Amino acid sequence: MRRRRRSYSSNRRSSSRRARGKARPLALIAIIFIFTLTLAPPIKNYFTQRAQISALKSQVVSDRTALEQARAELSTWQDPNYVKSQARERLHFVMPGERQYIVTGSEVTQSQPQTTQVAKQLPEGAPWYTKLIASVTESGLK
Repeated sequence: MRRRRRSYSSNRRSSSRRARGKARPLALIAIIFIFTLTLAPPIKNYFTQRAQISALKSQVVSDRTALEQARAELSTWQDPNYVKSQARERLHFVMPGERQYIVTGSEVTQSQPQTTQVAKQLPEGAPWYTKLIASVTESGLK
């Protein structure tokens, strides 16, 4: 009888050791899982905020560059001679006592676009869309 008791008690001890041996890794995995769930959102927020900060820093750099360009342009527009030259060039203004002559001719220079054969046959004051339709028509014929 003693043998059976010993074997029974030894089986119970070995089974409890097996249960303890299986419980420890499961407990460790559960702790790591809970730890991961606890730390995941703050870590995600950290990296999201770091990305936002770097994007905002690059935007600040580009805004400062644009500001410096605007300041440089403002300083050129504060020069009265520059304003006069721009008014003459862009708006065709003249100083009092001067005469302005605007020459219009049929000479085609390199800067002007070349017209097509059909567009050349249109009258001078034709609207732009008729020239567009004429050029599309001519390209369709080729």
